[in-house]
Amino acid sequence: MSAEDRVAIVTGAARGIGREVSLTLAERGYRIAANDLVAPEATLEGLRSTGVRTLSVPGDVSNEEAVRSMVEAVMEEFGRIDVLVNNAGISAIVPAEETTLADWNRTLAVNLTGPFLMCREFGKTMLDRGSGSIVNVSSVAGLLGISDRAAYNASKHGLVGLTRTLAAEWGGRGVRVNAVCPGWVKTEMDEEDQGAGGYTDADIEGRVPMARFATPEDIARAVAFLADPEHSGFVNGHTLSVDGGWFADGSWESLRRRKQGG
Repeated sequence: MSAEDRVAIVTGAARGIGREVSLTLAERGYRIAANDLVAPEATLEGLRSTGVRTLSVPGDVSNEEAVRSMVEAVMEEFGRIDVLVNNAGISAIVPAEETTLADWNRTLAVNLTGPFLMCREFGKTMLDRGSGSIVNVSSVAGLLGISDRAAYNASKHGLVGLTRTLAAEWGGRGVRVNAVCPGWVKTEMDEEDQGAGGYTDADIEGRVPMARFATPEDIARAVAFLADPEHSGFVNGHTLSVDGGWFADGSWESLRRRKQGG
């Protein structure tokens, strides 16, 4: 099947990684259903410029009925779903002892329950057809502990576990489930987190062996690889770190900086 025949839904498509994933898949010919809490108009405008068919499916991914409505809308418009990209997520930077139950619940609802609901409901249609690819956007914080992010880390670790479990359950029925684990990416979320005083550019660049932030394009290309059965058809249950070597490098700071080529 050519990409022009495939349909992808991308959550959190209004900005950052989600916007770039939507545009990257559209440039490869995918028809795109773009989700965010409200219609992602700027993304939709960019998608239309590629000439592909598009659909706006606004809604809260952590709301069960909203997710079911998205499935109905996509199936009515396109009649199929081939790729689900679970990208919608929120940040939460606060010491564990100061994390409120409300913040904990909301972070897990958006970052973990939402992807579960999307996987469950869109996965049913994929399983009925016997084919599909799900790509969950986790984080390096889903592989390592990072201070002051108890709720966020737990949600992203959980998303890696969900990815592996669904891969085990559904791989033999034609549905592949994988995850990308970005390091720090230059997006609006990064600007907001830095604005709150959580860290600086130097903190991140000093920690990454490649000495830079990821770009949304870096992540989008990895998602496109995992989405495409022609390129990753036997990749299932994998967590692909797109982090410039963050997860691989156990060096102490002075050693790491010496090796960064400065």
